[in-house]
Amino acid sequence: MKKGLTLVYTGDGKGKTTSALGLALRATGRGLKVKIYQFIKSPERTYGEKIALQKLGVEMVQLGIGFTWTKTPEEHREALKKAWPIARDTVMSGEYDLVILDELNNALAINSFPIDDCIPLKEVLEVIKNKPSHVHLVITGRDAKQEIKDIADLVSIIEPEKHYYNEGIPAVKGIEF
Repeated sequence: MKKGLTLVYTGDGKGKTTSALGLALRATGRGLKVKIYQFIKSPERTYGEKIALQKLGVEMVQLGIGFTWTKTPEEHREALKKAWPIARDTVMSGEYDLVILDELNNALAINSFPIDDCIPLKEVLEVIKNKPSHVHLVITGRDAKQEIKDIADLVSIIEPEKHYYNEGIPAVKGIEF
């Protein structure tokens, strides 16, 4: 019996999105149809992973407006209100074998406005439980809700031991973006 899995990559360490992208690469290599949504990143910036995925025929869509500290809560609220139905409908359509909801955990952890008005946790849980049986779902980002972790098939918690940011080295092109 083929069962679509739900995988969660969370924690404070670097590598959550990178893990999901590695999975997208593997799935694409095996002929699976893949779609990726990013809930925080903005389409106004260029990301190396998006450029590479386009070459492979994998669509990555930035639904956000940038880092939470660079925009007002209302700007984020409006973007996320539009983002969730798009992502939800894509998962439930069954058109894709693998759907990655990158940074969804980050969005659900926002506390500067009532996030449940934009992305109701109850709906997220319903999508996980009721997605088409062949669809694999990956959810990334810090601060995964316990309710999501409880029903996921896999939860990987990525924790930092050492990071060059602490040495004053800023984000590196090709490594972070």
